[in-house]
Amino acid sequence: MLATCSASAQVDKNSDLYKTILAKDSLLFDVGFNTCDIKQFEILLSDNLKFYHDKDGISDKAKFLTDLKNGICNNQANRQAKRFLVKESTEIFPLYKNGVLYAAVQNGEHLFSEKRETQTGIAKFTNVWQIENGQWRLAASFSFDHQAYENKKIENPIFDNDTAIENWLKENKVPTLGIGVIENGKLQQVKVFGEITPGTAAPYNTIFNVASLTKPVTAMVALKLISLGKWNLDEPLYKYWTDPDIANDSRNKKLTTRLILSHQTGFPNWRWMNENKKLDFQFEPGTKYQYSGEGMEYLRKALEKKFNKSLQQLADELIFLPLKMTDTKYVWDKNVDTSRLATGYDQNGKSYETVKNKTPNAADDLLTTIEDYGKFLVNVINGGGLTKNVFDEMTANQVETIKGKHFGLGFEIYDLGNGEIALSHGGSDRGVQTIVFILPKTKQGLLIFTNSDTGGNVYEALIKHYLGEKGRKIVDIEMK
Repeated sequence: MLATCSASAQVDKNSDLYKTILAKDSLLFDVGFNTCDIKQFEILLSDNLKFYHDKDGISDKAKFLTDLKNGICNNQANRQAKRFLVKESTEIFPLYKNGVLYAAVQNGEHLFSEKRETQTGIAKFTNVWQIENGQWRLAASFSFDHQAYENKKIENPIFDNDTAIENWLKENKVPTLGIGVIENGKLQQVKVFGEITPGTAAPYNTIFNVASLTKPVTAMVALKLISLGKWNLDEPLYKYWTDPDIANDSRNKKLTTRLILSHQTGFPNWRWMNENKKLDFQFEPGTKYQYSGEGMEYLRKALEKKFNKSLQQLADELIFLPLKMTDTKYVWDKNVDTSRLATGYDQNGKSYETVKNKTPNAADDLLTTIEDYGKFLVNVINGGGLTKNVFDEMTANQVETIKGKHFGLGFEIYDLGNGEIALSHGGSDRGVQTIVFILPKTKQGLLIFTNSDTGGNVYEALIKHYLGEKGRKIVDIEMK
């Protein structure tokens, strides 16, 4: 005999019930399934779960968890399997008994990919979420009509649900997340989630230390000067600056702005990494790639000697003031609004001491906001005020870093195929994980700022969501 109950029509997508169910779905799949966080399933599955699959039969909670642990989550290769909700397919229906809400039916479709295959599948599902002891639990699930699906633009509902995002960030131990989205050559969206300090919500204009995202800004200072005819891409820098540590090494005369911006100086990342703490050449300049902050600092000192201005002054004149980047600076001063500053944290939630540079560092520690840096990237996408020749040099492959990726001048270059590229750079320091992408051909872009050592954990999902198939290609290049 079937139990009788009263059901209402599909709820509005702005209703609390709709948001609640999608938040639970996100925790179960975006966090649980997609990252193999078994704990999420243990929490969210009812002890009385019945799972019906059109290929694998019926499972209870114990069998479902065992199959998940021994199957998809058994090894790293299998963990490439992902499940994504097709947002527009979602329907939520409340179930009432004696006028009291006790459950909800969720209908929809999900896309899934298996292992490293590019082929994507689609299936329909019906989930019954039930309130048990005041908590929503998945009581029944039907997964059926599995078939191949070619549309690679995978939508992920977590990014349309602020509560789900906040929970997702907590799971990944990321206190603050800033996202900027560029479409059609304009900054179309700025979102900031989480807290900048415990108990303090992160504002729209949160100030982040963006670590090595400093380097593209320094690169653009030099490239603008080159476009103005005031600096030369291939002129030896010893005419303006020679570091005392390498003054007696004739290789210093081979250093040029081109080699520095493409990281072919032969320098270590930082001299303090050497046992004697001195700068040296680890290979002949111009013969191969090796990432180096020292190279950017070398360029700064040459520029400052030539123009008798600090890098901060040059950047103000050429970039920050023209683009109205009012919250961006290389140096710490009294004008930094500390009430908007995102404190950096380690993976255990312990805060780091704030870096307060008194002189510019050309490679590190730029202070900025999503909106300001978004303005900078929009300017780059739209030509950056550079001559065509200089822009072409900037976006040309200067040296290979890994298969499918090169360094240009100031940016890494991903080969997306069909003549399309993505320019990118990341930043990584204590309490800082940031990354940006711009696609010159389609004039798209994405900024991701976080203030935690664990911030990199959220990159892949965000890149795939906001950049679609192009994002998947970027991730695939990184995983080769």
